[in-house]
Amino acid sequence: MILRSTIDRVFETARVEEVIGEFVTLKKAGSNFKGLSPFTDEKTPSFMVSPVKQIWKDFSTGKGGNAVTFLMEHEHFSYPEAIRYLAKKYTIEIEEEERTDAQKEAEDERESMYLVSKFASDYYHDVLKNNPKGKAVGLSYFKERGFTDEIIEKFKLGYNLDEWTAFTDTAIRKGYDLQYLEKTGLTIVKENNKQFDRFKGRVLFPIQSMSGRILGFGGRILTNDKKAAKYLNSPESDIYHKSKVLYGIYQAKQAISKEDNCFLVEGYTDVISMYQAGVQNVVASSGTALTPDQIRLVRRLTPNITVLFDGDAAGIRASIRGIDLILEQGMNVKVLTFPEGEDPDSFAKKVATSELKDYLANNAQDFINFKVSLLMGEAKNDPVKKAGLIRDIVTSISKIPDNIQREVYVQECSRILEISESVLFNELAQISKKNEREAYQKSQQARKQQERAQQRSPSGTNSHQNTSSKADEEAYFQMMIAEQQGAAQSGKPKAVNTLDLLEQEIIKILLLYGNEQVDFVDWIEEVNDLGQVKMIKDEYSNLVSQELYLQLQDDEIEFANPVFKKVYLEIVTQLNQEKPISMEELTSHKDPEIAQIVTDILMDDEKYVLSNWESKEIYVTSKVEKLSKLVLDAIWNLRRVLIELKIKELVQEVSIAETRESALEMVVNYTELKKKLFEKLHRIL
Repeated sequence: MILRSTIDRVFETARVEEVIGEFVTLKKAGSNFKGLSPFTDEKTPSFMVSPVKQIWKDFSTGKGGNAVTFLMEHEHFSYPEAIRYLAKKYTIEIEEEERTDAQKEAEDERESMYLVSKFASDYYHDVLKNNPKGKAVGLSYFKERGFTDEIIEKFKLGYNLDEWTAFTDTAIRKGYDLQYLEKTGLTIVKENNKQFDRFKGRVLFPIQSMSGRILGFGGRILTNDKKAAKYLNSPESDIYHKSKVLYGIYQAKQAISKEDNCFLVEGYTDVISMYQAGVQNVVASSGTALTPDQIRLVRRLTPNITVLFDGDAAGIRASIRGIDLILEQGMNVKVLTFPEGEDPDSFAKKVATSELKDYLANNAQDFINFKVSLLMGEAKNDPVKKAGLIRDIVTSISKIPDNIQREVYVQECSRILEISESVLFNELAQISKKNEREAYQKSQQARKQQERAQQRSPSGTNSHQNTSSKADEEAYFQMMIAEQQGAAQSGKPKAVNTLDLLEQEIIKILLLYGNEQVDFVDWIEEVNDLGQVKMIKDEYSNLVSQELYLQLQDDEIEFANPVFKKVYLEIVTQLNQEKPISMEELTSHKDPEIAQIVTDILMDDEKYVLSNWESKEIYVTSKVEKLSKLVLDAIWNLRRVLIELKIKELVQEVSIAETRESALEMVVNYTELKKKLFEKLHRIL
């Protein structure tokens, strides 16, 4: 696991404007930078970077954060991947917690396999581009398929010579260990120590992880050898698990996120042809049946997936199970079929980009309409088959975890198939109960197996505890960064909460001006010898943070909003250590809620810069000029709202006979206090 000291050094060293500047064109805007959002298509800049505060904000989507969160949002790195990326960029040595010898060996082996795979990818690509035989055979094949030099480079396509040990000999000569060539499946080693290239005489499609690391390869043979498989994939290894990767995810991830949709196809060339035709949010399951892990990979980028099927009814029926898996993962799924005899590869080459995009937009169906159109033909005149079709669709609906979505689909199914909703809901309830029983039985079986395994273990400990440090690290950081964009991306309108707004205003003042020394003016009640109440002017100087802290302490006010409360307690912790309020500690806080809300508040204050009001001769008054009034108004308004809430609470108690008299007296007292606060705020009750 990466040590916190290394993470702190990364945050201290990394410059947010430098990191983002590699991906977004930024222009100076006062003390900030602005640019077009990398997450949406826009013509007017709504993306801002603050070098002073070392944070960024995209006002078009609500996303924001520091250099690490940008890499996580834009490049879809995990937290440790982003830290490692920045450490490498700024040449910071990564310190990790001491690992056991077994853990070190496992990590070193995995890293060696990554290095061998990277070398293989570079080698195959070089042979394709520069070797005479590679150009004559491999490059000619890709050119015949219509692939451009740019797309060949983008997907790092390659070729391995039709010789038994061409790659293996070169790799060993370059110093790569044969054991890692064998473990990655690049070289096959026989018992008599004979070795040969797995991908002899094949064009190669490198398979990359979300972050771009080479995991394995898909190879297509170019001869008519009937004994050899047309396509051959790397075998399963410590770094390549075909059920957990999608071909093209590295190239497509930004487009998927931006378009908020992912097209799922079957093969390598389907992906490449679609990408070259201008549809870049496309991935493939590489000929394997779709798995939950692959679906979750897409879900990190978008909740929407469109499955593209060839115009082949038999193939569609064989692949239809994947739809239920997608629904099970809480995804929104649509289905599209191409004309008879066409597949994504051939269709993308046959039509213009605009026609392809129009076809995809206009022919996608929801899964109910798709299943009905596919299966109703053969069930039309057979009541038994029709009942089976309905049951099949309801089974699919039962996979959807969201209750509202399930109900909407039941209503749609009722309309299309002309069957009552009550019958469908009854069937749905029966299927759900059956699923619950099966899930319970599976969990019980798993528990019993675990107990038996623990009993067999000499120490009685769970064998799963001996996991690799990499898995521990990933789990730890996933906990740290969970769900950073909740409310900002939901798009749901919320009722205005006055108390929330006032608490946010106090947090905002603390963050923006907490370290400022200000001259305050307050009015204090004083009773003279005649019993008359007079307002005496009190002038004093104090830090904004100290003033707010003391005022809140005097009234024993606690924040109602849990997130604001967490931020306030973090600020108080800094103040108690007699330190200035540190923005860096808050925007890079391990609690993602604290980091996110602080970033939002800090960057929202800069929003007016995007409008460039000065160029329109509209000048914004600096809040610093009226800071004393701003601080006291925030406190008095908060007190006023809390008093109003207390009065409402007491009014309800008035209806209870036992507490009526005391409650009425307190209402009068609080109302009087409220009047005085209004006087301080120069308002009329």
